[in-house]
Order: sequence, then C-alpha cells, then structure tokens
Amino acid sequence: MTSYHQIVHDVAVVFGFQYDDSAPDWIHPFIHLILVLAPALLSVVLIYFLILAVVRIWRRRGTTGPSRQHVRGLDPSLVVTVLRYSRLQQAAMIGLSLLSMPILYVTLELPKKIVNNALNSSNFPANFMGLPLNQVEFLLMLCGLYLVAIVLNGGNKYVLNVFKGFVAERVLRRLRLLIYRQWRSDPTTARQSEIIPILAQEVEPIGGFAADVLALPILQGGTLATILLFMFVQDPLLGAAALTILPLQLILLPKLQRRVNALSRTRIKEVRCLGRTLGDQLLSDMKGKGDISRIAASLRDLERIRRRIFRLKFFIKALNNFLTSLTPFLFYSLGGYFVIEGRISLGALVAVLAAHKDFSAPLKELFAYYQALEDTRIRYAEIMNFFTPRSSITAIQTVNAAPYRVEASASAA
Repeated sequence: MTSYHQIVHDVAVVFGFQYDDSAPDWIHPFIHLILVLAPALLSVVLIYFLILAVVRIWRRRGTTGPSRQHVRGLDPSLVVTVLRYSRLQQAAMIGLSLLSMPILYVTLELPKKIVNNALNSSNFPANFMGLPLNQVEFLLMLCGLYLVAIVLNGGNKYVLNVFKGFVAERVLRRLRLLIYRQWRSDPTTARQSEIIPILAQEVEPIGGFAADVLALPILQGGTLATILLFMFVQDPLLGAAALTILPLQLILLPKLQRRVNALSRTRIKEVRCLGRTLGDQLLSDMKGKGDISRIAASLRDLERIRRRIFRLKFFIKALNNFLTSLTPFLFYSLGGYFVIEGRISLGALVAVLAAHKDFSAPLKELFAYYQALEDTRIRYAEIMNFFTPRSSITAIQTVNAAPYRVEASASAA
C-alpha cells in the first residue's frame, strides 16, 4: 500500500497537484479515482476493443467462400465504392470539419475571458490593439468576438451539412443508376420484382451514409478531442475527471445498443412475415377469409417486440444521462475546492462546466456512426446478393455467419 500511495502521489505531482496528508480527507478518494482507477479501467477497455477488432479482421480475412456476382461499377467494399465516386467531395468535407475545430476552441475560451478579464477584474482601462477600453467597452468587445465565433461555427456547420446532403444525393443517384443498369443487363436475376423497393428504399440509407463515412468521425472525434484539450489546458485534473465516467459508458452503452439493434432486426423480420402472410391470404382468397388467428398472433408479437425496444431505448437514455451527470458532480466538488484554494480561476471552472455540456454529444454521434456503419454494410451486401444466384447466396450467408456463431457461443459461455 505504501508503494501504491507513492505512485498516486507521483502521478498527482505530474498533474501539478501537491497531494499530501495536508489535503482534506475527502480529496483522497477523488484523486485515486481520477488518476488511477478510471485510467486503468479505460486502458483495459481500449485494449479489449483493439483485440476484438483485430480478431474480427483476422476472421474475415481467413474466411473463404463463394464469391458474389460482380456488379459493374460497384466494389465489394462499401467504403471503396463511396471513395471512388466522391473523392474530391470527401476531401472538401474533411477540410470543413477540420476548420470547425479552432472555431470551437475559441467559443470555449471566450466565456472564460469574459468572466475573468471583464467581470472579475479591476485592471482597467484594458489595452486592446493599442486602444484603451473601460470595463463595459471591454465586456462588449469580448461579447462581440463571441458572437462572431458562434456565427462562424454555425455557418460552417450549415455549409458542411448542406454539402453533405449534396454528396449523399449524388452518390445515391450513382448507386441507383448502377444497380438499374445491372438489373437491365441481367434479365435472369432472381426476384425481379424486388428491384422496386431496392431502388426506392433500401439503397437510400447507403447514399446518406456515404456523406458521413469520413466527415462524421473526423468532425465528432475532433470535437471530442478539442473539448478534452480545452479541459486539460484549464486544469489537468479536471481534464482527467472528464474521462472518469467514459469507461462505464464504453462498456455499458454499446452492449445495450446491440440488444436494441437485435430487437429491431427481429421486428423487421416479423413485419416481413406479416406481409408474406397477408400476401398468401390475398392470393388464396380474394374475399379476405384467411386465418385471422395467425395475423392476430403476428400483431401481438410486433407489440411485444416494440415494448421491449421502448424499455431498452429509454433505459439507455436514462443511464447515459445519469452517467453524464456524475462528471459535473466532480467538477463542482473538486473544481470548487481548486477555486477556493486559488489553483484555478472561477472563469476556468465555468468554462469547463460549459464545455462538458457538449462533451457527450460527439460521443453519442460516434456510437451511432459505428452502428450505422455496420447496418449500412449489411444493406450493401444484401444488394450485392440480389444479383447472385440463390444457391450462392445460401453458401455466402452460411460462411459469413460462422464468425458470429463463434462470438455468440463465446458470449454464452
């Protein structure tokens, strides 16, 4: 225990906090949690995710099976196809995403300047670019700069979102055209009537994802990194405190979200089954004298699945809100103590609290991006399967399902 406490003391010194017996007793568990326990758990979680990603890539590369029929203009990889038809647009969206990072940092820094230098200061007149300004003039000048910063930030996001919409529609048009040409050139393709929902509905999420494939992780990841950098600049301990709850979010939220996704897929299959049953009854009896009990059972199953989805979705939302609210508790207690001790300024604490309000949003977007990536990849594979003979489709699905059966068995064990 002596060596452990010495390690904690050394780490605290690295973060600029003289942690000794003179500190209040309630500070000690905070320091242990922020500087040792939470980083250790976060490291374990990140290593686990890295190993899991490597294993999945290895299993996919090591899996061999029947190849899908080639569709002219479409690569088997969704990302390769998107980049083939939108390279320049992707580069432009990446540039706009990176441009928003310094603007975001300025919008986080200026409130601190307003509190410390304009409201909680007596050093006036202040000198700004050679002009002497009294307190009110200096306050208005900083507020004007803040207004300019938020206008630039909002304008940049507007341009980026509109441009992403243009890119999504362009890629969507290209995908529809390529699929239509392949369908026209191959009249023997099975399930010919399904080309209508494929062109009208199923390909649309793929086009929408094409605009986010690179821009969204760069924008949201950069936003998350910018907010963390700002917090660490204000005080390293408060920056580390912002990451305290992150391991729990990384462990719990993706697992719960995967359950919601599984229920959603089950619901889609049940809806298709209901449509198939209605279609069979329509073909067999145009007067509607089908088996009503089968329809009623299917509707009950749909209601049960939807209720489970609602319970899980709102539990995830409540859990995430609770975990997100724990970090401000650390800021108010530990940061308030630092303000009283003169370690940081009141403006810095206010700015960190304001920045943390935007901390969870990019994290949610990154979780949603991962789910959308997997969902869109499956949709893209299903469209490629549309041009593959049924016997080959069955073989492909059997081969592709093998790694997931292994993972499911391991999870059950």
